[in-house]
Amino acid sequence: MTTRLRPVRTRRPARTIGALACVVLGLGLIGGAATGSWLTGDSSANPTARTGYTETRTLWHSVPVNTLFPRTLRGEGAGPGGADRVWTRIAVAPDGACAPALDPLLLKTLQPVGCVRVLRATYTDATASSVTTVGMIFTEADAEAMGTLNSRFTEQGLDERRDLMPRTLPAKGTAAAGFGDRQRASWTVSVLTEMPVVVYAVSGFADGRTVTDPLPAAEAKAEGATSAPAQAGLGHEATGIADRIEGGLRKSVSTATEKPE
Repeated sequence: MTTRLRPVRTRRPARTIGALACVVLGLGLIGGAATGSWLTGDSSANPTARTGYTETRTLWHSVPVNTLFPRTLRGEGAGPGGADRVWTRIAVAPDGACAPALDPLLLKTLQPVGCVRVLRATYTDATASSVTTVGMIFTEADAEAMGTLNSRFTEQGLDERRDLMPRTLPAKGTAAAGFGDRQRASWTVSVLTEMPVVVYAVSGFADGRTVTDPLPAAEAKAEGATSAPAQAGLGHEATGIADRIEGGLRKSVSTATEKPE
């Protein structure tokens, strides 16, 4: 007895290859979309992409100057003995490169975080007896690099070294007309860790007098300090203005990183 064999269907290579091609193409599109989102920083694909670091990098040219450097700053209790202070902006420099705005040694110290841009403004107090230049140094560093720089400044006392004192921003026809390197009396430098920015301020007398013994703000504010910068409250001027500019920057970053509802 002969068993009748069932016919075997002929395989269709073209159909199989076509199906595999569709699968590969689909996976490629998915992978390409994911890669594109990663390269362009698409926050809709990655909700966690909007951070203080990603948003701050564009703030120096996207936020209005009057937001970064308000025309008037109010410092309740910011003066010696808790006295109130009011400062008026008298000069603003266009955003500029790092080398012309910073002392060479300070620029070298910031080299590990990569200085990108410097923004500066100068303020005077209500009596026009003091002037203070405040600046923001935008870097290209990540959180780890900024943390390392902050630790270095703190542990090595770099924020108190005279040879790393920030430069001034003088302005003709204002109270800061004679505010140069020799007029620097007190200063402060703050390395932020939640965004790639270094904030500084340096103060002096509006009459253009030379200061032979400048003091870091912490020393000038110390109880019992008797030097001219300390007696004039110039340490308070530097920290008071720097704190308010830093606070405004934090607010701008916070607004930029808020997730849409």
